[in-house]
Amino acid sequence: MARQRSDSPPLFEIIERPDFSIEKRAIARGQWPVAGLDEAGRGPLAGPVVAAAVILDPARIPSGLDDSKRLTAPQREELFAEILATALGVSMASASAESIDRSDIRKASLEAMCRALHGLPLTPILALADGRDVPPGLACEGQALVKGDQRSQSIAAASIVAKVMRDRMMAGCGRTDARYGFEIHMGYATVRHRTAIELHGAVTRWHRISFAPFRLVDTPPENEIQDDCVL
Repeated sequence: MARQRSDSPPLFEIIERPDFSIEKRAIARGQWPVAGLDEAGRGPLAGPVVAAAVILDPARIPSGLDDSKRLTAPQREELFAEILATALGVSMASASAESIDRSDIRKASLEAMCRALHGLPLTPILALADGRDVPPGLACEGQALVKGDQRSQSIAAASIVAKVMRDRMMAGCGRTDARYGFEIHMGYATVRHRTAIELHGAVTRWHRISFAPFRLVDTPPENEIQDDCVL
């Protein structure tokens, strides 16, 4: 006998939204302040990796906090302004392309997160870091959370701050050198970016020479920018 088709609605993927539950449990244990740590820009071929640390005010959490990748640019900008206006502490740090080339992107990202935390106006008791690694050298206890920007509002806030600041830095690069379109692709390996690299070569201090495709090419970069990107 043929199985009857169910008239139940199909199941869709459940999209997890960050909340403040992890922070509330920490507060109940006496661990306050709690800072969220995240970074933006691990994958691009150019530009810095930017990290942010945020301590939210539990009484003034902005509505709509989420993983920055799931927000539009206007949404990120609006939340960025609200985070700066309401958070108890916000700090940012970056590691340049040269720093990434001297070590590796993982180490540079963790170092930037650590420096961002140390720049906070309040000393946190607990830091929630997005990913699998706790940045070494933190001045407090650290906890790594896989997909933390989709679980913790503190980390989500840090992801938004880091992304907005990095995008502004890359837009500054685009204004300084219009050949590469940095303000459009933010340094990622788009067709436009790869084509520009083939035509003009890499830019010293901006492109990550340790990344493919640069390490597959024997010739060094020909362009050199003396000034850092401006916001």
